Amino acid sequence: MFLVSNTLKVQSESLDSILKSNLKPILIVIISIVFISLLLFRNFFFKSTYLLKSFGELSIEPEIAFTNNKPTFLEFYAEWCEVCKEMAPQVSAFKDEYEKDINFVFLNVDNQKWGHYIKKFDVNGIPQVNLFDKKGNLVSTFIGKQDEMKIRESINNLEKEEKPYEAIINAEFSNIQENKNNEFSPRSHG
Repeated sequence: MFLVSNTLKVQSESLDSILKSNLKPILIVIISIVFISLLLFRNFFFKSTYLLKSFGELSIEPEIAFTNNKPTFLEFYAEWCEVCKEMAPQVSAFKDEYEKDINFVFLNVDNQKWGHYIKKFDVNGIPQVNLFDKKGNLVSTFIGKQDEMKIRESINNLEKEEKPYEAIINAEFSNIQENKNNEFSPRSHG
């Protein structure tokens, strides 16, 4: 009995020493694989965040959009907005598909520069998409997460006849809180 116990103890100590000596290289390999995977697939993992950050760069200036005789897709968004992130690939696909015929304007609600547009279009939740005909008349407003087909149908109708104004509100949106000083800053939203 004593011999079996000692043998097991020696095997256990041997196994422990092997694990201790090999644990560090194993951990290094695992961490390396995770790090390399994140680098290689960063666009996949962070695509929505990347798209939101690029919206401002891809945007036409609102003043130009409302005067160039093309319909306009205007989205109010924030980089911290989870619903905005969720809808970003869909909005990016719309832009890729329709940008030849429609202006795409993206205004980050955290940028003070757009404060007058936020007030003008009564933005109180994001994402908010406003669709304008080629004369600059507001045709539709979508607030919150929207079905792709509903937005696509409204975009397709922009080129056709003018329709009366339509507001579509979904319960999934991020609130913009009222700033008591009527000043806009990143801390005044959300």
